[in-house]
Amino acid sequence: MVNVMNIKKVKVISVFGVFLISFLCHFAYEWFPNVIFSIIFPVNESIWEHMKIIVTSYLLYGIIDYMLLSKNGIIRNNFLFQLAFVPILGVLFYLIVYLPIYSLIGENMVVSIGLLFLIYIFMAIISYYFLMEENNKVFKIVSIPLIIVIYVIFTYLTYKPPKNYIFYDTVKEIYGIPE
Repeated sequence: MVNVMNIKKVKVISVFGVFLISFLCHFAYEWFPNVIFSIIFPVNESIWEHMKIIVTSYLLYGIIDYMLLSKNGIIRNNFLFQLAFVPILGVLFYLIVYLPIYSLIGENMVVSIGLLFLIYIFMAIISYYFLMEENNKVFKIVSIPLIIVIYVIFTYLTYKPPKNYIFYDTVKEIYGIPE
């Protein structure tokens, strides 16, 4: 039987781990501007580009998460699928909550960071439930293609952003990659 307490502890730790990695992800492209980093890290301060932080932080922390689960002898049912699917839910939930708030009060760093932390709690809970489910072979098959599709979408929308406020960097007053 799966040790439920250990999975819960690992998921609590993951909230803080993903949150910390988020701060590094925020500045990664600024520190190392290149094509690869433009795909996986935000290239500007737009709302959409910041969704890369949610996905990439979760995926990067997934390496640590996997090691913690393995070290504790925890069965990793559906691990790869939750690694691909949970950030999608995180992005959707973030946008559903954040966009109405943004429309009312505009950009507020405390609200943005606080909501990000709450999203990571939500993601850890969803991840926990995926890990507790019976192993699903279909999930395993779609996991890697799903991650690839996510980054293909990010790449396209980074290099060809629609002229919509979600894609607009209000700091540099640009869409997409800074010149």
